[in-house]
Amino acid sequence: MGGQLHVFFFPMLAQGHMIPMLDIAKLFASRGVNATIITTPLNAPIFSKAVEKTKQLGFELSLRIIKFPAVPGLPEGCENTDQLTSPEMFPTFFNAAISLKEQVEQLLQEYRPNCLVADMFFPWATDVAAKFDIPRLVFHGSSFFALCATEQVRLHKPFNNLLSDSEHFVLPNLPHDVKLTRSQLSPHDRAAVETEFSKMQIRIRESEQRSYGVIVNSFYELEPDYADHYRDVLKRKAWHIGPVSLCNRGIEDKAQRGKKAAIDEDECLEWLDSKKPNSVIYVCFGSVCNFPSSQLYELAMGLENSGQEFIWAVRKGKNEEENEKWMPEGFEERIKGKGLIIRGWAPQVLILDHEAIGGFVTHCGWNSSLEGITAGVPLVTWPSFADQFFNEKLVTEILRIGVAVGAKEWVVGGARGGVKRDAIETAVKRLMVGEEAEERRNRAKALKEMAIKAVEEGGSSYLDLDALIKELSFYHS
Repeated sequence: MGGQLHVFFFPMLAQGHMIPMLDIAKLFASRGVNATIITTPLNAPIFSKAVEKTKQLGFELSLRIIKFPAVPGLPEGCENTDQLTSPEMFPTFFNAAISLKEQVEQLLQEYRPNCLVADMFFPWATDVAAKFDIPRLVFHGSSFFALCATEQVRLHKPFNNLLSDSEHFVLPNLPHDVKLTRSQLSPHDRAAVETEFSKMQIRIRESEQRSYGVIVNSFYELEPDYADHYRDVLKRKAWHIGPVSLCNRGIEDKAQRGKKAAIDEDECLEWLDSKKPNSVIYVCFGSVCNFPSSQLYELAMGLENSGQEFIWAVRKGKNEEENEKWMPEGFEERIKGKGLIIRGWAPQVLILDHEAIGGFVTHCGWNSSLEGITAGVPLVTWPSFADQFFNEKLVTEILRIGVAVGAKEWVVGGARGGVKRDAIETAVKRLMVGEEAEERRNRAKALKEMAIKAVEEGGSSYLDLDALIKELSFYHS
């Protein structure tokens, strides 16, 4: 096939899906591909700066805007899962996203790109692309380990004969002996009857099996057993091209990923510059996790009691009063100089990359887990839903660079909380202080070196992306 390769990218309208997909589009563009991102009007600002900057570098990256429908049951002007005010709104939002199908089909008909990289949450994308003989690649935004574990749980239902939700079972057929409890699986996985969501999971799986393959934001050296298991045992065609966040080299690029930061990056870096190496723990639970006030209170007390210095990104409440009502009395005065609170979006990659950061308390979303690993930082794991309990196992038991805080129950957005201050204090101290902590940190630093090598010329992810681009350019030849 002659001419330049043109690839469309269509991320789910959620912060944790749009950010890595933007990085992926930038990676493709940097290899000479004409990359186009499909999004909606209110999500366009998340991409526009990066698009402009990529163009200035002489690469081709553009946006195509489609309309998001106004849907009863969603907040007005809602085009992003960040704007959902309760977990019950998620199914409504996903259904609204299905209605984008026709507009995407029109774009494919008009531009006839060589490939469509579409988020897993758009299972219809495989058929729409097939109409025009366009290969569709799936983007999950998960680790190989989580993809393998999810599939083995689905195939074997190893929790069926347990006496209680807190009894452990072994994840079957995996290279390592990993145990979970039924309460750490999603209600859809353990439900005896089909739910709307489990039906959607079936559609996602079937569409993936008919697709051209899967793009994974990971690198071979991080989880070699699971990259092999996914491709050789589960027979999925997959390319690992991560960590994709490493395409952001400059301070400005790192600071501008996602929304505008709620803190001036200079102020943030100045505070970190005043601290000793590995002395600060960074605390952040992503864009969906929404703890109740009682849990934020316990977390504040746990951090203070640990005696460690910290930087904490707290999700903004709906109003000033909600922002403050959880805070222990006198907390801000007592932590002056020791703790920095960011209310709202934090420049996470910028913070994690600072030498003062010695640990990261995370919800184990894959983007955050991988950003921590890529920065060479050990993790306190506090999963709540999606693939987070699987990622916790990868981090704590297989990579051995994390300490679990003891979250026991799968809850969307972590809404019930329930982790006490003593458990938080213990986990933070274990991560930051002592001989074990040092060993964990050394393992994390070694993974950081591997991550950097993987994306450099000749590295495993660099070569996999090369192979994928080559394959796509031969698709119609």
